[in-house]
Amino acid sequence: MFKVNCLNKISPNGLRTLSNKYDITEDINEADAILVRSAVMHEMELPKSVVAVARAGAGVNNIPLDKYAEKGVVVFNTPGANANAVKEIVLSALLLASRDLIGGNEWVRENASDENIAKTAEKAKAQFAGTEIKGKIIAVIGLGAIGVLVANACLNLGMSVIGYDPYLSQINALHLDRHVTYTSNLEEAIISADFVTIHVPAMDATKKMINKSIISKMKQGSVLLNFSRDVIVDEEALKAALEAGDIRKYVSDFANPLSVTMPNTIILPHLGASTEEAEDNCAAMACEEIMDYIENGNIKNSVNYPACDAGVCKNEGRISVIHKNVAGVINKISDAFAQKNINIANMVSKAKGDYAYMILDIDAAAKAEFVGELEAIEGVVRARIVK
Repeated sequence: MFKVNCLNKISPNGLRTLSNKYDITEDINEADAILVRSAVMHEMELPKSVVAVARAGAGVNNIPLDKYAEKGVVVFNTPGANANAVKEIVLSALLLASRDLIGGNEWVRENASDENIAKTAEKAKAQFAGTEIKGKIIAVIGLGAIGVLVANACLNLGMSVIGYDPYLSQINALHLDRHVTYTSNLEEAIISADFVTIHVPAMDATKKMINKSIISKMKQGSVLLNFSRDVIVDEEALKAALEAGDIRKYVSDFANPLSVTMPNTIILPHLGASTEEAEDNCAAMACEEIMDYIENGNIKNSVNYPACDAGVCKNEGRISVIHKNVAGVINKISDAFAQKNINIANMVSKAKGDYAYMILDIDAAAKAEFVGELEAIEGVVRARIVK
């Protein structure tokens, strides 16, 4: 029986994805895997028993990826599982930024005691007039699972769409509507856009990518939507642009001490993926990833190790090995099998950055003492008996 610890409340519907081989435990010290949403793990020391951490969501800035990679802990996320929820809130943000619905609603509540409110409203409504989104240009920055859905939906609403992503994957390109104008130049994407919406992950390369220079090139009176992470926007530079009227509106899903004080903003409390369906989908995908890794050794959607799939093991045994991506380690591992007269029937090996991963099917049941010998090899981070 395998043990899974949940650091946050995880969707019960999603947890039902786990087979009867798994129990949920409140004791992290006996866990084989961890499910997490927003809990910050940077200061946590994981027990040796933990082989995987699965984030029920896309962002992983709450998880120390490098630290866990060094310990041989595979970190998964669930890209695309909450994409529809975020797409829908972005469409809502488009409408809220175009039509002053929030201002109009606040006015009605403030004047609730007016017995002639119907007549008064007719006189007051002009101050809340807005514009339509049909025929407007929107730049979608980042064409991952969410960005593609947003781009296609905006086309269906009658907008002209410019998509920017210098790393557009083949699978996302296939799902992108052919009427989306694609560019690999950020300035080209934003310069004529009435709306700019951001859908890139938060990493060193994307921090403050919407900086003072980019903001200065945005169309006068344009709207910026941020449902990725606040660090992607230089909010000090944005504040100046909002105060000057160069940017008409900023809609963000990330409340922080600066964003909540800026003028002409709509700031939401990180509601992008907060739907029952998204939470179910993310939890279910995270559970599937954990099960496939623990039971088969396969890695899919890891953010700190390479994708590697050897299918379901049909041999007597299977061993997985995480090692440094340096010359000679694979030969040493193969020699260790040869010295024990263990025949390798099938091997899959993949590398990503500083680390590599191997799945080895063997013709005999694996023994615990042999795993210890593999882990003693210089460059090997972790070895595990899968079967």
